[in-house]
Amino acid sequence: MSTIILGSQWGDEGKGKLSDILCQKARVCARAAGGHNAGHSVHANGVSYDFHLLPSGLVNPNCTNLIGSGVVFNVQAFFKELAALEEKGLTHARKNLLVSDRAQVNLELHARVDGLEERELAGDKIGTTGRGIGPSYANKAARNGIRVHEIFDQAHFETKLRNLAAGYKKRFGELLVYDVEEEIARFREYRETLPEFVVDAVNYMHSAQASGVDILIEGANALMLDIDYGTYPYVTSSNTGLGGVITGLAVNPRKIKEIIGVAKAYTTRVGQGIFKTEDVNEAGQKLQEIGREWGVSTGRRRRCGWLDLVVLKYSASVNYYTAWNLTKLDVLDTFPTIKVAVAYKDESGKELDYFPADLGNLEKCEVVYKEFEGWQSATTAVKTFDDLPKQARAYVKFIEEYTGVPVKWIGTGPKRDDMIYL
Repeated sequence: MSTIILGSQWGDEGKGKLSDILCQKARVCARAAGGHNAGHSVHANGVSYDFHLLPSGLVNPNCTNLIGSGVVFNVQAFFKELAALEEKGLTHARKNLLVSDRAQVNLELHARVDGLEERELAGDKIGTTGRGIGPSYANKAARNGIRVHEIFDQAHFETKLRNLAAGYKKRFGELLVYDVEEEIARFREYRETLPEFVVDAVNYMHSAQASGVDILIEGANALMLDIDYGTYPYVTSSNTGLGGVITGLAVNPRKIKEIIGVAKAYTTRVGQGIFKTEDVNEAGQKLQEIGREWGVSTGRRRRCGWLDLVVLKYSASVNYYTAWNLTKLDVLDTFPTIKVAVAYKDESGKELDYFPADLGNLEKCEVVYKEFEGWQSATTAVKTFDDLPKQARAYVKFIEEYTGVPVKWIGTGPKRDDMIYL
C-alpha cells in the first residue's frame, strides 16, 4: 500500500522530516514529479543530508528509491547529489537508486533558456530556481523533449539535442550562451555510467504494488505551486498534487493507504506571486529568523506570514488529505498573539471562505483573521499532545475543525525525534 506525502502550501513545509520517519518501514520510496528544483534536509544519525532530486528514503539502507516518469531528470545533478550522500556515509545509496526510463531529461540547455525567459518577463518574472524545470516541461508538452531511454541511442539523442539547441538559438540569438557540443560530450560519459540505474518504472511499480510492500511517495513543491491548481502563473511547471503522483508513478488509486498533507504552523513562500497573509514587518521577520527560512536548493530567503486556513482548506479539497502533519509549531513559541486567516473580504464586504481562481480580485480583498493567545513557552521537548500548552492545543484543534482534516503529527523542532504523534 502507498502512503503519499504532499506539500499543502507553497513548498518548504518540512516534508523531508516525515518522509525520513516513515521511510524507516518502507521498502520503496519514490519521487513522482518536479526536478532538482526541490529541496529539503533530513537530520538523521547526527548527520544532516540535503536532498534535491533524489528521494530521501536513501537514508534507509533497506529501501529502494525510484525517480519516477513524471520527473524531469538532470543527470549531472543526479551524480553530484549521489556523490555528496556517499561522502556523508550513505555507502548503500548507489545500489538502492533507480530512475524511470520514461522520465524527461533536464539539460544544461534548459537552465540557460530558463534564465533568458525570466529576463524577458522583467518585472513580471516568475521567480524560478533557474534550473530549467519550466523549459523541460515545455519541451515535454511540445513533444520534442528527450526521455531517459533516448540517451542510449547516441545518434538519435545527439540529433534531438542539436535540433533543440538550434530552435532556441533562433529565438534568443546571441543572448543564448551555450555549447551544445560540450553537453553532448558529457552525455557520452553518462551513457557509460547511467545504465545501472535505469529501469522500466511501470513494470517496477506494478510489481511492487502487487507484492503489497510499503511504498512511500514524497511530493515535491506543493499544491499552491501546482500548474493547474496553484497561484498561476506563479507556479512550478508540474502537477504537484495527488493527480501528479498517480500519473507520475503509475500508482494504483485503489492501493493508497494514506494521503498526508504537510503544513507549516505559519506560511512561507519563495519567489513572486500572491501571498495574502505575508507580514513584511516585525512578525514576518521574526518568523523568518526563528524558523531559519531560507532555501535548501537556492539559499533564497522565504517570505513569511501567518497561517492561511483558506489555503489549507482549498488544498485539502484538491488532494483529499486523510491527515495533516503540522510542522514547526515551536517557531511560534515566543509570540504573544498568533493570527490565522479564516476568510477574505472583497470590496463589497462579502466574505470568501474559498480560494478563487481570479487572483486579481483576490489581491483586492482584505484578510479576515482570527487571533489566538500565544503560549509563550517552549514546545521543543514536548512528546505528547496533552503536554502541549493549552493555547497550543486550541490552535491545533481549530486547524482540524476549520479544514475537516485531523492532525496526526506535530513537528516541534528539526530533529527526527522532535515529533508528536497523535
